[in-house]
Amino acid sequence: MNENIKNSILSIIGTIIGAGIIGFGTGSFLLPSQLSTGGFSGIATITYYLFQIPMGTMNILLNIPMFIFSGFRIGKNFFIKTIIGTVSLSVFIDFFDKYPPITTDRFLASIYGGLIIGLGTAIILKSGSSTGGSELIANLIKSYIPNITISKYLTLIDAIIVLANVIVFKHIEIGLYSAIAIYLYGKMIDIIFEGIYYTKLVFIISDKSEQISKEIENKVKRGVTGLYGKGMYSGEDKLVLICAASRGDIGKIKSVAKDIDKKCFIVVANAREVLGEGFKSY
Repeated sequence: MNENIKNSILSIIGTIIGAGIIGFGTGSFLLPSQLSTGGFSGIATITYYLFQIPMGTMNILLNIPMFIFSGFRIGKNFFIKTIIGTVSLSVFIDFFDKYPPITTDRFLASIYGGLIIGLGTAIILKSGSSTGGSELIANLIKSYIPNITISKYLTLIDAIIVLANVIVFKHIEIGLYSAIAIYLYGKMIDIIFEGIYYTKLVFIISDKSEQISKEIENKVKRGVTGLYGKGMYSGEDKLVLICAASRGDIGKIKSVAKDIDKKCFIVVANAREVLGEGFKSY
């Protein structure tokens, strides 16, 4: 099978699976508790309770104008996958809405709904697709104004829609619980894309840097890089050691450095992502 065709099929499958997960999180957790993560789903939640219009149906109706305007502005493949994602999501939301909710507790709904929807959204994004809504609006705006930051537009749009939910339903708690769902939704996407484990970055400044680096390589089995710097107070040139390591190695590295030079200066920082030998592959 042609590699491009294979990738397209896998991408569409990922889009449908992601839409199913989002539909489950929405129909079984957020919608029954009048909560939302913003976007068109927030508007659809309002019309669902005010006019009894199925949320999935309203989601498609809201996206139709966006499809018309964006069809010629975004790539053909992305456009087709976005239609598949939007239709699939709408079908899944209405499907799960027919069954009793998993919980009617708003706090639990905000937590599990946010996490589940974040998982589904991450799968769709990894598939190079979308489910329409505010994300499609942001991409459309970006096609006209390339230097904008999409995240700022998404945040603003979602905040306005959540505020509208609060005003319509007249419960400030809806906004507060929706904020929890939105936060967890974003964190889950970050975890899926960047991983849950933070690598540590250790900086060591010492007059015995060469001895320390050799001991770290021998005892901890971690590579060390030296960069030349200058102490601005003393005016002396210093060799700054840099070592990327896992959390479990930090204690060993500090111990090695302190045993050799009790006056050494150590800084430990989080490295969001490290690629290369001994860490994540490219």
